[in-house]
Amino acid sequence: MPSIEVKPSPQGVPGAVSDPTRISGEELTFAGAGDTQVNGYLARPADASSHPGMVVIHEASGLIEHVRDVCNRLANVGYVALGVDLYTREGGPPPTDDLQAVMARLFAMSDETVLGDLQGAADHLRSLDGVTEQIGCIGFCMGGRYTLLFACASDRLNAAVDCWGGFIDRATPDERSTRPRPTPPLEMAASLNCPLLAAIGAEDQNPSPELGAQLREQAGASGQDVKVDIYDGAGHAFFADYRPTYRPEPAAKLWSEVVPFLHKHLQTV
Repeated sequence: MPSIEVKPSPQGVPGAVSDPTRISGEELTFAGAGDTQVNGYLARPADASSHPGMVVIHEASGLIEHVRDVCNRLANVGYVALGVDLYTREGGPPPTDDLQAVMARLFAMSDETVLGDLQGAADHLRSLDGVTEQIGCIGFCMGGRYTLLFACASDRLNAAVDCWGGFIDRATPDERSTRPRPTPPLEMAASLNCPLLAAIGAEDQNPSPELGAQLREQAGASGQDVKVDIYDGAGHAFFADYRPTYRPEPAAKLWSEVVPFLHKHLQTV
């Protein structure tokens, strides 16, 4: 598909892209679960070198400009980043000002289908010219949960970054398991298939720092490199610079952890 104009990042955000000519971006589709064509946004360095791939998973608001900018920021530090639109089948996100509608949509989405879409995204990245065999994944909020699920249930990843993934220990506020969400990712953590970096705000309750401690212990049993960081002065979604939850200092600290983690596990292989 034809390239689209890459915009500079909002001023002052961690990893901000100041020179968009360093990056190319395009809208595309790729084969997901059941061969459904899933929408996505691909950002890649403009040079001719080969780079690792990154699957980027949005929060509940969908594949919005902020998530595209995160893809651009990753491309700016040497990755081919594919932002997946997990709402493709539904035609877009639910109204984000209707929390009940948002939660109903999330709880109805099939883990099996989402996992198939994410595996399709990783496979698509590996099929591209200029992408190495090393593929990572980063996700935020609902995307953090799916990142953990992906890293535990599939062998497609070489590194994973779970940013405050909610509902990793239960399917809904009232149920441990449902048909769409049969096994909480936390219960799968001992089967983690790749190194994991997880970030949790000290003021968050879903996931809470206590849940982070459980994740650290259970994922550690996998034998993989596992790091679970608690960020003081931050709650949920503290990296989302378009939301009032944004906290510049913890967000900058997170970026300073994410980039070396990805470099260690994807760039130096």
